[in-house]
Amino acid sequence: MAKSLFIAPTSMDAGLTSVCLGLLRALERVGVSVGFYKPFSQSVHEAESLHNAGQDSSVAFVRDRSHLDTPEPIPLKKAQQLLNRHQSDLLMENVVGEFHKVASKVDVVVIEGLVPDRSEAYIARLNVEVARNLGSEVILVSTPKNCSAEELDEELEFSSRLYADPSDPDVIAAILNKVGEPEQSGLTLHRDREPTAKIDYQKECPIFSKGRLRLLAEVPWQPELLAPRVSDIVRELGVPVLNAGQMEQRRVKTVSVCARTISNMTDTLKPGTLMVTPGDREDIIVTTALAALNGVPLAGLMLTGGLMPAQSVIDLCRRALDTGLPVLGSDTNTYESAHMLANLSSAIPLDDPERIEQAMDTVAPRIDAEWLREHLRVERQPRLSPPAFRYQLSERARAANRRIVLPEGNEPRTIQAAITCHERKLARCVLIGDRNEISSVAETLGLTLPDEIEVIEPAAVRSRYVEPMVKLRKHKGLTPQMAEAMLEDNVVLGTIMVALDEADGLVSGAVHTTANTVRPALQLIKTHDQARVVSSVFFMLLPEQVVVYGDCAINPDPNAEELADIAIQSAQSAEAFGIEPVVAMISYSTGESGSGQDVDKVREATRIARERRPDLLIDGPLQYDAAAIESVGRSKAPDSKVAGRATVFVFPDLNTGNTTYKAVQRSANVVSIGPMLQGLRKPVNDLSRGALVEDIVFTIALTAVQAKQVEDAGLA
Repeated sequence: MAKSLFIAPTSMDAGLTSVCLGLLRALERVGVSVGFYKPFSQSVHEAESLHNAGQDSSVAFVRDRSHLDTPEPIPLKKAQQLLNRHQSDLLMENVVGEFHKVASKVDVVVIEGLVPDRSEAYIARLNVEVARNLGSEVILVSTPKNCSAEELDEELEFSSRLYADPSDPDVIAAILNKVGEPEQSGLTLHRDREPTAKIDYQKECPIFSKGRLRLLAEVPWQPELLAPRVSDIVRELGVPVLNAGQMEQRRVKTVSVCARTISNMTDTLKPGTLMVTPGDREDIIVTTALAALNGVPLAGLMLTGGLMPAQSVIDLCRRALDTGLPVLGSDTNTYESAHMLANLSSAIPLDDPERIEQAMDTVAPRIDAEWLREHLRVERQPRLSPPAFRYQLSERARAANRRIVLPEGNEPRTIQAAITCHERKLARCVLIGDRNEISSVAETLGLTLPDEIEVIEPAAVRSRYVEPMVKLRKHKGLTPQMAEAMLEDNVVLGTIMVALDEADGLVSGAVHTTANTVRPALQLIKTHDQARVVSSVFFMLLPEQVVVYGDCAINPDPNAEELADIAIQSAQSAEAFGIEPVVAMISYSTGESGSGQDVDKVREATRIARERRPDLLIDGPLQYDAAAIESVGRSKAPDSKVAGRATVFVFPDLNTGNTTYKAVQRSANVVSIGPMLQGLRKPVNDLSRGALVEDIVFTIALTAVQAKQVEDAGLA
């Protein structure tokens, strides 16, 4: 039977949902097979119900972000009715039954408790009853706020005593959330908010220092986690939208109530600021529009008092509205509007995956999941889950510490990704472009380009690469004039840097085609001695595990020899990134059931790959369902050691591979990382032109790890 952890908050605003989801991710990252169960649904804030249309946010987030099929929680009112009728035994039977549905499939279940409510005195006891009936160990979640170490110690001792009966479960640890939170931490008026003084809780709280409880995590207060989208404000406050703009994307980090002169308000015109002003203050409206035209990504403008500027002023500001600036109205006066904004709910809406991902990624790395896994004595799961893959990739990239060149240096997503990689220490990024232009783009994103990020001005360095490039391509008749012209392309410039060992790898493709990225690599870097072809793989982050697809980007119609080489390269890539390679050679036919030129090619490629690498598990031809699904594999290929267990899927041609990867990615909402090129002496990796910032970040990390592997294998 699975072990269980009951997560019990000590106060209303402990951030329980974020902590539970972060704990799920932390345990997944260390290879624990983990499930989630929330016995009772509870809307602490009225706005939360409005945002989430009556759905329980924790359950919806878990279902949306994982393969877990967590049961529907019992409404708290229904539980209260059963308790009032003295039917607590029936209530607990239902809870235990639903818990077992989750526990039968995993090793550990995270159980989210109820949030304390002064008006509902029975809630604390209900938490204890659930934890006891499920045999759970308890982890307390507390927010220190402005408490002293002594006051926090008393709070934790009191909460622990609720579970202190001999028959009740053990309280094993505590998580401190929102550490350093200032007294007014919501979406308040524009002003700097200093965090509270730093306290060493491990040393100063006897409950930790004497070993009564394990301090499992200290999660710092992060104001950006409170930033709602403008559309969330519209939904919660019910204010009219005068110009929608980019209200679904822009986030409100601060609110500036402005009734000052222009010279005294310019310092408030910063990225993420919602400007609140009476609708007849046309000077402020025009100044806000001017800031938007200058590239400042303000959150938006709210016009109060039910007032509107003159039509001539609206016409003057029209181009500013075209930049995506949202404009809202308000029938209340400026003070009342500001008061409503300051009291917005901090609940994360279900349709805001970016914010919940950010919350989970804030909590997860700060949890001592290895201690918890050892405490529970849980074995690691053999399959590599997507969170575990991303975590291991990030850790290995940090250890590799590679210099990665980004030729699309002035592209906004690339700049943001470079800054993220610098902050996470995933790689030493080199941006090719004009530093002033790059810094200006960063500022419009509300970011500051760190001085430590290297920027190479292409015009200043091109000339010194002409001669080396002529030497590399002399056999193709390349002249200095031709080389000089080719080096006008920053991708070529970055590639020659990699070829000359001045950089460890290159990532491009946010605005260039695959051909623009790959062609210079084939010309200047070339394949290593062990590779017959250059190919590619995608890492597909399926809900339950990460698998490898190859080749979905490079070779249109490989022959049997080339297909065997792709299979071996793909298996090596899988193994290099922590995935046990079980290779399926995909075709429209399984085993000996079909014939024809295409299936014969796959059959021959399987024979060659086995001959070259007898140590690898390789089988084919296999249909996709026979390779991926255990029950189908047993039926169609009962003697195969690969069928139903495949982790590496090798497609027979580019048409099949590219179509399959895009179908899976889009239809199943699966994250794919790649394409990662295989077979080059040094790594060059392509991006989709629709890549998100996080996609670019992980591709840079992937390239850094690949560079270390190439060096260790002596292939460079």
